[in-house]
Amino acid sequence: AMTDAPPLLRLLLRERHLVSRDLVPSEDGQKAAPGRAVAFGASECVSVMVNEEDHLRLQAMSAGYQIGLAWQRAQELDRFLEARLPFATDAELGYLTGCPTNVGTGLRASVMLHLPALGLVRSELEKVFAAAQRTGLAVRGLYGEGSRAAGDFYQISNQITLGRSEAQLVRDLEALVPRILEYERKVRALLLKEQRGALVDRVARSIGLLRTARSMPTEAALAHLSNLRLGAYLGLAQEPTLAVLLPLGVQVQKAHVQALAQEPLQPELCEPSVRDTLRASWLRRRLASA
Repeated sequence: AMTDAPPLLRLLLRERHLVSRDLVPSEDGQKAAPGRAVAFGASECVSVMVNEEDHLRLQAMSAGYQIGLAWQRAQELDRFLEARLPFATDAELGYLTGCPTNVGTGLRASVMLHLPALGLVRSELEKVFAAAQRTGLAVRGLYGEGSRAAGDFYQISNQITLGRSEAQLVRDLEALVPRILEYERKVRALLLKEQRGALVDRVARSIGLLRTARSMPTEAALAHLSNLRLGAYLGLAQEPTLAVLLPLGVQVQKAHVQALAQEPLQPELCEPSVRDTLRASWLRRRLASA
């Protein structure tokens, strides 16, 4: 039950995308409505949220571009539960849900993309948004609906489920994502050709700050790490490597950095200024020899 979990654990679950912003609405993890819960396995690939927007919200995830695998996991769990629970359905409309946009299949298929080059060229990013909307897809931030695109991470997902089959919703997403990634690669190549000096400077400033700063807010850390990842993609910096950078995107978030760096660990979320100091110290240690 969410009310039994301390604030730090609740926020950890949200940062790992195991629970939604609806289940843990506050940024400090303090608020948790009674009667809400989550269940998930050790692999964290599948989770079930209880009394979120609907009575049950099933979620399946997979690393990399494996939409089909995530869908398969969700289907297996859905069939298991549907054989045991009386889901609310209508012969014409499909599944009946708390939110009208989920009525129908009830399926939300989404992909998280890192688009640092498009993030630097806002006019080109707007074209991606427009292309997604024409396909019936929405572009959201790091934590889905209502969140911002921290660290140049964007979530692409279907907007409605009524009138389309689950397979069609998945195909629409699978068709658009490669186009977005190809567009990102083209913008990267263009920036490297026309603004190489500015990119090298951006990467150098970010690595300098991350290796020396004594205080580092979450969004600033994610922005600098995004710059370093772009530098690694384009071959502008040999170190730190992507193997070092990729885990840091999760580790620098509020609850994670406290869980990793605070001694002794407290169940309550610490003050932002303390957390920013912990984050800076953690980044200095991780990037000192990278």
